[in-house]
Amino acid sequence: MIRVHIFVEGQTEETFVRELLVEHFQRQNIYLNPILVRTSPTGKGGIVSYEKIKPQLNRKCLEDSSAVVTTMFDLYGLPKDFPGKDSVPNTNDLFNKAEYLEQQMGADIGHKNFIPNLLLHEFEGLLYSNPQAFLGYFDQSIVDQLQNERDSFSSPEHINESPITAPSKRIIRCCPKYQKPLHGPLIAIDIGLDVIRQQCHHFDKWLTHLENIM
Repeated sequence: MIRVHIFVEGQTEETFVRELLVEHFQRQNIYLNPILVRTSPTGKGGIVSYEKIKPQLNRKCLEDSSAVVTTMFDLYGLPKDFPGKDSVPNTNDLFNKAEYLEQQMGADIGHKNFIPNLLLHEFEGLLYSNPQAFLGYFDQSIVDQLQNERDSFSSPEHINESPITAPSKRIIRCCPKYQKPLHGPLIAIDIGLDVIRQQCHHFDKWLTHLENIM
């Protein structure tokens, strides 16, 4: 069985991998192992600096060289010391921007078994794949607000990344009672992996890459 270690930012993403991705990949004889990045000797989760996560990625690539190591980090809020952050091309094509930063991270890590990946723009963007799934937890007026926001963009991944308009900020503004660790994975499960992949092309491209590992 092929092993894939996925470094994630928080418990929500870890649960997402376990609940939505693991079973799907097991059917293809691929074992996924989500790993929470460490931010301190005792703390886990979040990316406060690239300098703190690079050694973790390097170590895993070296200690399990027969496995694949990849990431599920948010494009939104990347630290200033992230590779390529100060030289991102001036483009309106967000996919090119993400791929450029992924390439820079891949080159910086420099291991053949490393596959860099960034979420556009963050985990909550995936939840905009079907705002109707929020109805199981919040009332119709909130769902209508979220649906209107989704309809104003060509895809969930195009919902932008400012401190005011990032997907998570929009959800919290519409629904102050939203709790990411609790509601995030549950709503993603209700949406289903197939729908998320249909709506989020960059995310789907990453999963397709993992599926085709030989």
